[in-house]
Parts: sequence; structure tokens; C-alpha cells
Amino acid sequence: MFTLPAIIPGRHKENGHSRRKERAAAAGDRISERFLIQVWQRLPDRTDLITEEGEPVHLVYPGRGNDDRGADLRDAVIIFNQQLIKGDVEFHLWSADWKRHHHHQDPAYNGTILHVVMWRDTGPATQLQSGKQVPILVLSQYLAKASRRRMRTDYPADIFTLPCYRAAKSLPIERTDEILDAAGRKRFLVKAAAFQNELSRDTSEQILYQGIMLALGYVKNKLSFQELAGKVPLHHLEAIVRRYPTDDEGLARLQALLLGTAGLLPSQRGIRSLLTADNQWVELLEKYWSEYEHGHGMSADSWRLVKVRPYNFPVRRIAGMSHLILRLGKEGLLAEILNLIQEVKIDLAYCALEAAMTVISSGYWKTHYDFGCRCRDIAPALIGNNRAAAIAVNVILPFTYTWSRLNAKPKLAAKSLAIFTTYPKTGTNAIERHMSRQLGRSRVPVNWAQRQQGLIHIYKTLCTQGKCAVCPLGMGTKDRNQR
Repeated sequence: MFTLPAIIPGRHKENGHSRRKERAAAAGDRISERFLIQVWQRLPDRTDLITEEGEPVHLVYPGRGNDDRGADLRDAVIIFNQQLIKGDVEFHLWSADWKRHHHHQDPAYNGTILHVVMWRDTGPATQLQSGKQVPILVLSQYLAKASRRRMRTDYPADIFTLPCYRAAKSLPIERTDEILDAAGRKRFLVKAAAFQNELSRDTSEQILYQGIMLALGYVKNKLSFQELAGKVPLHHLEAIVRRYPTDDEGLARLQALLLGTAGLLPSQRGIRSLLTADNQWVELLEKYWSEYEHGHGMSADSWRLVKVRPYNFPVRRIAGMSHLILRLGKEGLLAEILNLIQEVKIDLAYCALEAAMTVISSGYWKTHYDFGCRCRDIAPALIGNNRAAAIAVNVILPFTYTWSRLNAKPKLAAKSLAIFTTYPKTGTNAIERHMSRQLGRSRVPVNWAQRQQGLIHIYKTLCTQGKCAVCPLGMGTKDRNQR
């Protein structure tokens, strides 16, 4: 079992002697950056950490692993210069690795608030691409020599120094689930309140459409989908559906308008030479786009296209949205969704919602994730079950709850909330996986969407805000101990 190396107080005096550096380099052969992250995750609540410039650092929340460009950990919280600071943390064996890896030229690292290293061989601070400097924290001075010799790096990281980890070990699983359910309901009501605020500024139909578009953008293209929804409002798309009698022509015109406005058609990106002989569909999109009046569109630079999985590629998601509009637009997107929720039984609602929002790949997009780009292992759906479930939980149900309350339909509001509280688990995401490890329940499944939402709510409103002291999990432990 992994054991944290013994922590010793105080600091060693800086010594540039070559023999010491040689010994450090030899030890570095047995140490990985992963090990440094494991040590870091066991440091919360330490008050004796000192940067290389002599400033105290108090680690409040260590952060979570980053699966995208940028620093190793995201959403960390520290107290530095008597201020609560939130951001990213990067790890290296040597402080000079920052420049060796060209992080000083990469804006993806501008969110870094602390550079944690095993040894320092540069100045006492690290410079970001933005010009800002962040402090360096050297871990070797806090680890006993005997412990460093016993370092192991092949064990998974468990965040066992946080109060919620200890709470999960002492609280009955039923009590933990109650806390997660309550947090999930709070997140639902926060989303509903946000929709209520938006409904005061635009039509109900447009707000629902924008919410679905945001959900299709994930984190990387969320703002771009939001911009596209504003430039191509729902009533324009539904007018196309009603105007053209055949589904094929209606679908092609919907895709042409959405992809053309997004700036993602081949002619707009200079990739016609990449297109192959089987591109009648692409030529049709280009033809229909040429017939539209081109207003203030977007450019391909507005979209994140690098390090995006093929089945999440924005071109495919936009194509999926065109299918949804074609399917639901004749009667109206809002009317179709409201009718579905009114008519379906609560215990079958999740099946009906996911069926309504799922789009199976067909035609050109059955084999392509972008124009001219085939993928052998492309997903069979433009919008799959997991994304459809995420749209239902995060958009449709809180929206219909708010819409129903504003339109004096209490039964429909109650039904929307009831569907949410009984909705089965949806696809997992990075935050949920991180929080499951943080609570020590990786092997205890979170089987309901409400509890998944609870994990996300606690993470975003408490963990990443440095509010462990008021977290219901930690307080639950205190209450239990007091009784």
C-alpha cells in the first residue's frame, strides 16, 4: 500500500554544489512527475509550505487531473499573500523543465498559479506566456532523505487528507447518498433559476434551443455553439423545415445554413482539395449556402478543432442538431418537448427523452467526422444516448420545470422535477470520476443522475472555492461525532 514519505519541518539552505545536484539527478531517475502529484494531493491543510521567494503557501484544495492542454492539475485552491487564489498547478522534477517543455510560450498555461517541482535549478519564480510570474514550490525540502529512497510511483493517487474523504469513510453510505441527492437537487434548481433569468430576455423556444446547442458544445466549444445559436435563431431553422416538403432538401438546407454560418464548410476553410469523389452531399451544402444571404458569420478560428475526439467534433454535432430540428421543428421544438413530458409516464420518461434527442448517423456523416475526414471507428450516432441523457438532465428538465412554473402549470413542473430525481445514471465525466475518487467510493457506483449532479455541484460550489469548512460532508462528520 502506498505510504506518503515522511514530512519534515523547516527548509534546507540552498546549496549549488555539483555533488548534491548529481545525487538529485540520480534520485530523479527513480521519481516521476506522477509521484509529485501524489505527494501534492496529500498536503491539504499544511501551513508550513514556503515558496522559493520565502512566501508562505497554504494548500486548501489540490485540484483535479487535466485531460486537456495546459497544466497537470486544474481548479486548485491555495492561500498566497493572504489571498485565496484559484487556478492550475504544473509539476516538474526540475524547475528548468518549464522552459524545456516550452510552457513559457504556451497560453494554455496562463492559468497556472503555482509551479511545484522536486528541485529548483532556475530563479525563484516561473514566467507565464502572459508575462505574469508565479511562485515555485520545491517539494524535496519537505521530504526526509530516507523516505525519498523508498519512493514508489506505481500506485494510484487517493486524496485521503481532505475532510470529505475521511467523512465518506465514517458516514454510512445512505447518509452520503442523502447529501449527494440534496446537492443534486440544488444544482437542478440553480439551472432552473438561470433559465428563468434568460426567459426574461428572449422567447421560450429560443432559450430552449440555445440550451441544447450549449450542451452539444461540451466545454471546448460551448461558447462557439452559443454564438452560432444567436446568429442562426430557431425560428429561421423551423421556417426551413416547414417550407421544404422533402426531408432530404430540408436537412441539406438546415446543415448548409448552420455549417456555413459557423464558417466550417470546405469552401470557407480551404479544404476542397481534400474532398474525395463521393461528395455529392458536400456539393449540395455548398450550393444551398451560396443561395443564402451571408451576414455576420463566424470563422473556423472560432472553433476548437484540435484535440477533439472525432465523435465530439463540432461539425458532426452541428449536423446532429440539424436532424433534431428536422424531427421536431414541424410542430415546434418547444411544443414537441412539452407534449412528450406531459404524456409519458415518469418511470419511462428517460427512455422517451433519450429517444427524442438521439440522432443515428446516416449518409455522409455515417463515415465522416469532418469534411474529407473519414474515421474507421466513428461513433454510430451524431448525438448518442449519453449526450442525449446529458441534454435531458442539464437542459430539458430544468427548463420545463421553470417554464411550467412561469406559465402556471404546477403539475408539469412537479413532473419535470420527479423525472429528474428518478433519472438513471448518465454517462460519466472527468469531474464525476475525480469526485468519486475523492470520496473514496470509486467502487461504489453512483447510480442516479441526481447524485451525479450532486457530485458536480459540490465540486464547483465548494471544492474549487476552498469551502471545505462548510461542506455538508465534513459537517456531517462533525454532527455525527458530536452526537
